[in-house]
Order: sequence, then C-alpha cells, then structure tokens
Amino acid sequence: MDLSPKQIVNELNKHIIGQDEAKKAVAIALRNRYRRAQLSPELRDEITPKNIIMKGPTGVGKTEIARRLAKLVKAPFIKVEATKYTEVGYVGKDVEGMVRDLVECAIRLVKEEKTAEVREKATRAAEQHMVKLLAEIKKNDRGELDRKIFEDNLLTSLQKGEFDNMVIEADVKDELKSMELVPGGAAINLGSIFGEMLPSKRKKRKLTVKEAMKLFTEEEAEKLIDDDAATEEALRRAENDGIIFIDEIDKIAGKGNTNGADVSREGVQRDILPIVEGSTVMTKYGPVKTDYMLFIAAGAFHVSKIEDLIPELQGRFPVSVELKSLTKEDFVKILTSTEHSLTQQYAVLLAVDNIDLKFTPDAIDAIAEISEEINLTSEDIGARRLHTVMEYLLEDISFNAGGGDYPVVTVEINRAYVEEHLKTMTKDRNLKKYVL
Repeated sequence: MDLSPKQIVNELNKHIIGQDEAKKAVAIALRNRYRRAQLSPELRDEITPKNIIMKGPTGVGKTEIARRLAKLVKAPFIKVEATKYTEVGYVGKDVEGMVRDLVECAIRLVKEEKTAEVREKATRAAEQHMVKLLAEIKKNDRGELDRKIFEDNLLTSLQKGEFDNMVIEADVKDELKSMELVPGGAAINLGSIFGEMLPSKRKKRKLTVKEAMKLFTEEEAEKLIDDDAATEEALRRAENDGIIFIDEIDKIAGKGNTNGADVSREGVQRDILPIVEGSTVMTKYGPVKTDYMLFIAAGAFHVSKIEDLIPELQGRFPVSVELKSLTKEDFVKILTSTEHSLTQQYAVLLAVDNIDLKFTPDAIDAIAEISEEINLTSEDIGARRLHTVMEYLLEDISFNAGGGDYPVVTVEINRAYVEEHLKTMTKDRNLKKYVL
C-alpha cells in the first residue's frame, strides 16, 4: 500500500491516542520500505530497515502501534516476549522460533488472500457438490430433464439458506489433531508438518448443510490454490515485509554483573543479535533471511536502561522513542474519539439485552479523571486501567440486564452515577495518596 508517513499517522490516530513521536518513527520506517522497493536490486540489497526501540510504561500503546501498522499494510506480524527465550543450554525457547512463527503467519496471511480470490469459484463448486448430495437424499428418480429442473430448484433453495439447519451425513477430510510433542510445550499440528507425506483420510460426519458447505468450500478452495506459489509469496513477504515485535526487552538487560541470572540475560541478547543483524534461519518451508525484516523492541525500562543492553544490540536499534504516560485528556479521547471505542463496545453489548446505554460528557470526564489518578497512585497500567474502571462502573447494569423479552430501556451514565458506583475505587485511591 502506497501511503505517505502523514497518511500512516492519520490511520494510526483512528485507533491510538497520543504518542506522536512513536507513530512518526514507525511511519517513516514503513515508508522507507516502500522507497526501498522502488530502487534497483543492487541498491536495494544495501539498504536495511532501521529498527526501533520503544521505551514507555505498559498500556500506552507500544504493541498496538506495531500491530496496527502491520494490519494497515497486510504485513506478516508477530509479537514475542524476550523473557520466553533463554540462551542455549538453559531451559527456554530457541530464538530462531520467532522467525519460524513469522513465516507461519505469512503463510496463513497469503493462504487467506488466495482463498478470498477463489472463494466465488470454490463456492459454486461446493454448491454443485451439495446439490448432488441433496438430490440423493430426496431420492428423485425422474428423467434427465426433470432431474435437471429438480437440481436447479435445490440450488435455488440452497442459496436462499432454506437447507441451512438440515442435518446430513457428509464425507469430509479428517484433519489430524494437534498434540503436544513435549509435555507442557505448544500444541503441534502434525498435518501441517508432515502434510503430503501422510495419506489423506476422509470420514463420514453428521453435520448441518451450512457447516458442510463451509467445509466443502474450503476443500474446493484448496484445490484451486497453487501451494508452491503461495509458499514462495509468503516467504518473500516474511523476508521483505515481516515485522517482529520483541516485548519486555528491558527484562533481559543486564547490569554489568557476570554472575547469577544476568549471565543468562546477556546470553539471550547475544542469541537475538544474529537474528536482528541478519542471518538465515531454516524453516520447514525453506531458508529465510532476516536481513530486511523490521524489528521493533519495547520495554518499560523502569529498573534497567536502554544503555544496559549490550552495545552490539543497541547498535541494531538506531531509532529510540519514548512513549509518555497517558493523561486525563488522552483518556477522554480514547473513550470518545477512537474507532470502536470502549464506550461504543459496551453500548452495543448491552443493546443485545435492550439497554440503550448513553454516556454524558461529564461522565466521560469523571471516568478519565479517576483512571488517571488511579494510575498515578498505584501501578501505571495505561489505557488498560479503563477496562477495570468500566467493568466496575457497569457491573450492576450488566448483571441485571437480560433474561427476558423487555422493551428498550435507556440508561444514562452521568458524573453522579460514576462517582456513586466507583466509591470503592475512589476511596482506595484517596487513601493511597497518603501512603508513603
């Protein structure tokens, strides 16, 4: 997608409030990818992404900025936590796993796009398959002409959804179940690993026509997709467009000690270093180069500092941005100005139970004020504090709503309501002000 840095920031502003410096940095990094793609192959190979390190408390938008950025340009994206990795010889995950996870994400992304391209054709094929099944069930033994008319009528009824809830017995592909190869480890899908090596099994299943149509459409789409071309495209995207977000990098920053856990921390940094510098990682789809992937590291850095990272790793993150704690004004904007804001989410949830939820401006102001003060007097968890406050605030309404066919009831949340229902939280907040 050909977006200017300003357009990228405008798109991010729809979902994330404040943090202009960080948005600007990622927008430039993304635009530089587009600029690089326009160059000759010789020059393109010389230019590597300028990785970014974000410093700031939890809940201020570090992960969300990276996630939204990837979604904006449909780039493969994964978030990993640095604390899950340990140096070779210690119990923990292998750092190369992050690249393999990114490749899996790219494969899934491309497969979804290719499936969308052939969905119409796959749906038509699945409908023909279903019509044949339904015709057998209906046992119509008339002549060829009559049968053709009969099948056309079945197709029309199928497309209208008249058979959606009808239960049939269908022959579908038997997917291999995921299983843990190592106790306590991640579940591995053997089908995705061994794929073509294992014979394709099918089994009879009882399911509704709607469910069967979904499975038939997926099977037909698989037949229409060129797997080799999709894999090649996915690997290209992972190498050139992939974004790896390494969270909690401050937790592996050493303090200059050479004993205890700090040895392992520095080991993790040294294991991550070649991945970020540029290396080739073997995956089940083939070798993948990490030279042109964009790495965004993030951490609160309350105890340690960016300077506590080993110099080589610091040098691989030339762009450093600091994200600020959210203010009352930021909370007001989060509640009112973002797409699918928290107030909208609760309104549509409760609308299911015929509650017309409305927030007055002074209620929004009170919620923002309380959220900011709780963050100041206890742990600063950023925008996540709003979830806690809103759950407390709407607990009674959420509990009492539903369970009957009632007319629509309008419930207005004003400042008085907020202060009344958040008494417990504000009392604790006021006490904490005086605790040293």
